[in-house]
Amino acid sequence: MNIQPVRYDHPDAIKLNDQVQLEYMERYGDPEGDITPLDAAMFVPPQGLYLLAYDAEGRPVATGGWRSQCAAGDEGYADGDAELKRMYVVREARGLGLARRVLALLEEDARAAGRVRMVLETGTEQPEAIALYTSSGYEPCEKFGHYRTYESSRCFAKPLA
Repeated sequence: MNIQPVRYDHPDAIKLNDQVQLEYMERYGDPEGDITPLDAAMFVPPQGLYLLAYDAEGRPVATGGWRSQCAAGDEGYADGDAELKRMYVVREARGLGLARRVLALLEEDARAAGRVRMVLETGTEQPEAIALYTSSGYEPCEKFGHYRTYESSRCFAKPLA
Protein backbone atom coordinates (compact mmCIF):
# COMPACT_ATOMS: atom_id res chain seq x y z
CA MET A 1 0.00 0.00 0.00
CA ASN A 2 1.29 3.43 -0.94
CA ILE A 3 0.08 6.24 1.35
CA GLN A 4 1.08 9.73 0.33
CA PRO A 5 0.20 13.34 1.11
CA VAL A 6 -1.88 15.10 -1.53
CA ARG A 7 -3.88 18.28 -1.77
CA TYR A 8 -7.53 18.02 -0.80
CA ASP A 9 -8.39 19.15 -4.33
CA HIS A 10 -6.23 16.47 -6.02
CA PRO A 11 -8.31 14.62 -8.67
CA ASP A 12 -8.07 11.29 -6.78
CA ALA A 13 -9.04 12.98 -3.51
CA ILE A 14 -12.05 14.52 -5.25
CA LYS A 15 -12.99 11.09 -6.63
CA LEU A 16 -12.98 9.51 -3.16
CA ASN A 17 -14.70 12.53 -1.63
CA ASP A 18 -17.51 12.08 -4.15
CA GLN A 19 -17.77 8.41 -3.14
CA VAL A 20 -17.91 9.17 0.59
CA GLN A 21 -20.56 11.81 -0.05
CA LEU A 22 -22.69 9.19 -1.83
CA GLU A 23 -22.25 6.87 1.13
CA TYR A 24 -23.32 9.62 3.56
CA MET A 25 -26.42 10.23 1.44
CA GLU A 26 -27.20 6.51 1.43
CA ARG A 27 -26.68 6.04 5.17
CA TYR A 28 -28.41 9.20 6.38
CA GLY A 29 -30.98 9.72 3.63
CA ASP A 30 -29.77 13.30 3.16
CA PRO A 31 -29.60 14.39 -0.49
CA GLU A 32 -26.77 16.85 0.24
CA GLY A 33 -24.32 14.54 2.04
CA ASP A 34 -21.90 16.21 4.45
CA ILE A 35 -22.10 19.98 4.00
CA THR A 36 -19.29 20.89 6.41
CA PRO A 37 -17.38 23.73 4.71
CA LEU A 38 -13.99 22.42 3.58
CA ASP A 39 -11.36 23.68 1.17
CA ALA A 40 -7.88 22.61 0.15
CA ALA A 41 -6.13 25.38 2.11
CA MET A 42 -7.34 23.85 5.40
CA PHE A 43 -5.17 20.77 4.86
CA VAL A 44 -1.89 22.44 3.88
CA PRO A 45 0.99 21.59 6.26
CA PRO A 46 1.73 22.54 8.95
CA GLN A 47 -1.91 23.51 9.60
CA GLY A 48 -3.22 20.19 8.33
CA LEU A 49 -2.53 17.20 6.13
CA TYR A 50 -4.46 15.15 3.61
CA LEU A 51 -3.46 11.55 2.82
CA LEU A 52 -4.43 9.23 0.01
CA ALA A 53 -3.73 5.48 -0.06
CA TYR A 54 -3.22 3.67 -3.35
CA ASP A 55 -3.38 -0.08 -3.89
CA ALA A 56 -0.76 -2.09 -5.80
CA GLU A 57 -2.47 -1.24 -9.10
CA GLY A 58 -2.33 2.49 -8.38
CA ARG A 59 -6.04 2.91 -7.60
CA PRO A 60 -7.00 5.34 -4.81
CA VAL A 61 -8.61 3.26 -2.04
CA ALA A 62 -8.48 5.27 1.19
CA THR A 63 -8.29 8.85 2.34
CA GLY A 64 -8.24 11.02 5.43
CA GLY A 65 -7.05 14.37 6.65
CA TRP A 66 -6.73 16.65 9.62
CA ARG A 67 -7.10 20.41 9.91
CA SER A 68 -6.19 22.81 12.72
CA GLN A 69 -8.92 24.19 14.95
CA CYS A 70 -8.98 26.70 17.80
CA ALA A 71 -11.42 27.99 20.41
CA ALA A 72 -12.51 31.01 18.34
CA GLY A 73 -16.21 31.12 17.55
CA ASP A 74 -19.01 29.08 19.06
CA GLU A 75 -18.46 25.71 17.39
CA GLY A 76 -17.00 24.02 20.49
CA TYR A 77 -13.38 23.50 19.44
CA ALA A 78 -10.45 24.02 21.83
CA ASP A 79 -7.10 25.64 21.15
CA GLY A 80 -4.69 23.02 19.87
CA ASP A 81 -7.35 20.79 18.31
CA ALA A 82 -6.70 18.84 15.13
CA GLU A 83 -9.95 17.81 13.48
CA LEU A 84 -10.08 14.55 11.57
CA LYS A 85 -11.96 14.82 8.27
CA ARG A 86 -12.95 12.61 5.35
CA MET A 87 -11.70 9.27 6.66
CA TYR A 88 -12.89 6.83 4.03
CA VAL A 89 -12.01 3.43 2.60
CA VAL A 90 -13.63 2.17 -0.59
CA ARG A 91 -15.86 -0.87 -0.02
CA GLU A 92 -13.61 -3.34 -1.81
CA ALA A 93 -10.61 -2.38 0.36
CA ARG A 94 -12.34 -2.49 3.75
CA GLY A 95 -11.10 -4.89 6.40
CA LEU A 96 -7.44 -4.55 5.38
CA GLY A 97 -6.44 -2.15 8.18
CA LEU A 98 -6.13 0.89 5.88
CA ALA A 99 -8.24 3.22 8.02
CA ARG A 100 -6.15 2.35 11.08
CA ARG A 101 -2.91 3.01 9.16
CA VAL A 102 -4.15 6.36 7.81
CA LEU A 103 -5.43 7.34 11.26
CA ALA A 104 -2.07 6.57 12.88
CA LEU A 105 -0.20 8.66 10.29
CA LEU A 106 -2.60 11.58 10.73
CA GLU A 107 -2.24 11.46 14.52
CA GLU A 108 1.55 11.35 14.23
CA ASP A 109 1.60 14.33 11.87
CA ALA A 110 -0.81 16.41 13.98
CA ARG A 111 1.28 15.69 17.07
CA ALA A 112 4.46 16.74 15.23
CA ALA A 113 2.68 19.96 14.18
CA GLY A 114 2.06 20.81 17.84
CA ARG A 115 -1.62 19.85 18.03
CA VAL A 116 -2.61 18.53 21.45
CA ARG A 117 -5.93 16.78 20.78
CA MET A 118 -7.45 14.99 17.80
CA VAL A 119 -11.21 15.42 17.51
CA LEU A 120 -13.72 13.98 15.10
CA GLU A 121 -17.41 13.94 14.37
CA THR A 122 -19.19 10.91 12.98
CA GLY A 123 -22.74 9.67 13.17
CA THR A 124 -24.97 6.94 14.46
CA GLU A 125 -25.24 5.40 10.99
CA GLN A 126 -21.49 4.76 10.87
CA PRO A 127 -20.97 2.03 13.48
CA GLU A 128 -17.76 0.85 11.80
CA ALA A 129 -16.24 4.32 12.24
CA ILE A 130 -17.30 4.48 15.88
CA ALA A 131 -15.74 1.04 16.46
CA LEU A 132 -12.48 2.13 14.80
CA TYR A 133 -12.20 5.29 16.84
CA THR A 134 -13.12 3.79 20.21
CA SER A 135 -10.70 0.89 19.65
CA SER A 136 -8.01 3.48 18.81
CA GLY A 137 -8.34 5.31 22.12
CA TYR A 138 -10.95 7.93 21.25
CA GLU A 139 -13.57 8.77 23.85
CA PRO A 140 -16.91 10.54 23.51
CA CYS A 141 -16.63 14.30 24.07
CA GLU A 142 -18.81 17.38 24.05
CA LYS A 143 -20.26 17.98 20.59
CA PHE A 144 -18.58 20.49 18.29
CA GLY A 145 -18.56 21.58 14.68
CA HIS A 146 -21.17 21.92 11.99
CA TYR A 147 -23.34 18.99 13.13
CA ARG A 148 -23.16 19.63 16.90
CA THR A 149 -26.93 20.16 17.17
CA TYR A 150 -27.88 16.99 15.28
CA GLU A 151 -29.19 14.05 17.32
CA SER A 152 -27.36 11.58 15.06
CA SER A 153 -23.99 13.29 15.60
CA ARG A 154 -21.32 11.64 17.76
CA CYS A 155 -18.11 13.45 18.69
CA PHE A 156 -14.90 11.86 19.95
CA ALA A 157 -11.51 13.10 21.12
CA LYS A 158 -8.07 11.69 21.90
CA PRO A 159 -5.15 13.49 23.54
CA LEU A 160 -2.11 13.63 21.27
CA ALA A 161 0.44 14.61 23.93
